[in-house]
Amino acid sequence: MAASVSRITPSLFLVLIAQQVPAQQPPASRPFEATYWKATELGGKPAPAQNANREAHLLFKGGSVSGSNGCNRITGRYELKGDAITFSQMAGTQMACIDAAADVERAFQAAIKAAARWRITGDRLELLDAAGKRIAAFTGRTPSSPSTSPKLDGTVWQLVKFQGGDDKTLTPDDGSKYTIQFMSGGQLAARIDCNRGRGTWKSSGENQMTFGPLALTRAQCPPGSLHDQIVKQWTNIRSYVVKDGHLFLSLMADGGIYEFQPAKKAKPMRGSIEKVDGAVDSAGSRSTYQ
Repeated sequence: MAASVSRITPSLFLVLIAQQVPAQQPPASRPFEATYWKATELGGKPAPAQNANREAHLLFKGGSVSGSNGCNRITGRYELKGDAITFSQMAGTQMACIDAAADVERAFQAAIKAAARWRITGDRLELLDAAGKRIAAFTGRTPSSPSTSPKLDGTVWQLVKFQGGDDKTLTPDDGSKYTIQFMSGGQLAARIDCNRGRGTWKSSGENQMTFGPLALTRAQCPPGSLHDQIVKQWTNIRSYVVKDGHLFLSLMADGGIYEFQPAKKAKPMRGSIEKVDGAVDSAGSRSTYQ
């Protein structure tokens, strides 16, 4: 009697093949921080093509957020509690935006203001409002390395103007009277009208900036000087951006932006320096500069 032969039907063949192929795992989601999130959808509409140098994007790190709204550089703070997100202390440069860039900026700012929740699936970050409606979507990639923030060491800048949060503009009579020289080791030298001084600066992340207290001479500057305002706001600097060859320093809480342009290197300072609070130097005499 002939031995029976098992028949493999097409359906059985597919089952056998499937058993040999390992199941594909869903792609791992990108981390919220240390990812460059490019805006691809804003207000329910695809984001239009943008200039690569100012495309709308976000970077998150340690409670600080930076990026671009499609026209201006932005910086601020964020807080996560589970899938809840809040943005605060948002500030940015104040360049005029036109055409598509202006539309992107408005939609981007509206999304940041309304954002209440977030979620990541693979390479996609979504921001949702309090009702659960998607208001923005971003595609993630690894940030460029090294950091895209321009190096400031060795650069010298002179003031162009101050643009207040209330849109009031203040322009110095002579920008060369207001200069900042960034030096290595987190040191800086400054001239603020009739006074000169030294201080410290620190950049803890892309486009993040803080100034330490400024040790300054105490001459009486003439009426109309921006001296008192700048000294008062000195430690309120929170971010910077170099755009079109100009340096923009942004104050905390949308307080305004100082715009600088490249300047000739300032003369080195000599002697000891007084503190901003009015205390004389360790030698007990007033500081002098040559």
